[in-house]
Amino acid sequence: MEVLKIATAGSVDDGKSTLIGRILYDTRSLTDDKLEAIERTSKQKGFDYLDFSLATDGLVAEREQGITIDVAHIYFSTAKKSYIIADTPGHVEYTRNMVTGASTSQAAIILVDARKGVIEQTYRHFFINNLLEVKDIIVAVNKMDLVDFAQDKFEAIKTEIESLAKKSGSKQNITFIPVSALLGDNVVDKSENTPWYTGTTLLEHFEALEAQDIYQESVARLPVQTVIRPKMDEFHDFRGYAGKLYGGSLAVGDEVTVLPSKTASKVKEIYFFDKSYSVAERGTSINVTLENDINISRGDIIVKSSELPQETKALNAKVCWMDATNLVVGKKYFIQQGANVIAAKVTAIDAVIATDFSGENSSATELKINEIGKVSFKLAKTLFYDTYAVNKTTGSFILIDPQTNNTSGAGFIQ
Repeated sequence: MEVLKIATAGSVDDGKSTLIGRILYDTRSLTDDKLEAIERTSKQKGFDYLDFSLATDGLVAEREQGITIDVAHIYFSTAKKSYIIADTPGHVEYTRNMVTGASTSQAAIILVDARKGVIEQTYRHFFINNLLEVKDIIVAVNKMDLVDFAQDKFEAIKTEIESLAKKSGSKQNITFIPVSALLGDNVVDKSENTPWYTGTTLLEHFEALEAQDIYQESVARLPVQTVIRPKMDEFHDFRGYAGKLYGGSLAVGDEVTVLPSKTASKVKEIYFFDKSYSVAERGTSINVTLENDINISRGDIIVKSSELPQETKALNAKVCWMDATNLVVGKKYFIQQGANVIAAKVTAIDAVIATDFSGENSSATELKINEIGKVSFKLAKTLFYDTYAVNKTTGSFILIDPQTNNTSGAGFIQ
């Protein structure tokens, strides 16, 4: 069964958690005890309706404040597909959490309150999904019941976001759906309150999407996670290199290059557990053997010799900053790309990017928490990379503070 991962985004109180709870309720995915708990808590709060946000807001602070703070992953299935929904927080101070939740998603829902229209956070959410190159964007215009399901409200929001998409140069597929998460209009079932809307419901749109994996790039990259040397007599000479294949495909007989040594060889065998295959497709975890005995260790990358990545010791990238300690010129970090770790020094903060697409501040001297900027690094050794558009795995990295061991930022190579 196909698995589709969807990230949600929206400003505080736009109804993300309520929308997800409504999907779970209408698809009969809530357990009896969970439903009873929602009914009980809703009554205790004096509501005359079910508070579906309780289905996803798991932290005590979330339930007390009525907001989403951390990323929650919700699982449910229909007869056609399995789904993973990343319920990401909408407030500006949790932008880093949204980046985390959306980075592995194939589609994203951006919620817009029909009463408020497009606001600053909407721009930010659209910008992040654009940065992460999430292919399918669903703009759910929520709380339509509070504007009497007025078509003009919906059309105004649609026009503004279409203008934003054109301004940003977005190549994403954008779909607009008027919904009421609280009442269930156009979420799972078609609403009689929007006769002017002829499109699909939210769930119908999900069902029609192709659940492609996020590693659909054409170039093959196999970062080595571990070297397998069985301690058994019958496999005394066996030396396998295990990892997940990101993008493309790899076949027996393919000429490959091992990086960073740039040693050439050919694929001899491909194993998945105890079975042998002639071809491995993207997204599969495999164990390969090569025709030559080569010195390969964890962190090395096996690539096709005809698809060599770029290499550099001076890196420029867009960085989403996640640390309370600001990023400043001269600070040292570890750049981690897969299992490969390289010492790096910040040489310049080239610009802080306005997430409303209004421009860049090239005079900035630091990058603050939740800001996104263009940053230059000097590396202690050569980094082999692709642009993020070519391969998301070798086109991205995280920054680790060597003093605290915190994950301080996420980088995207353009």
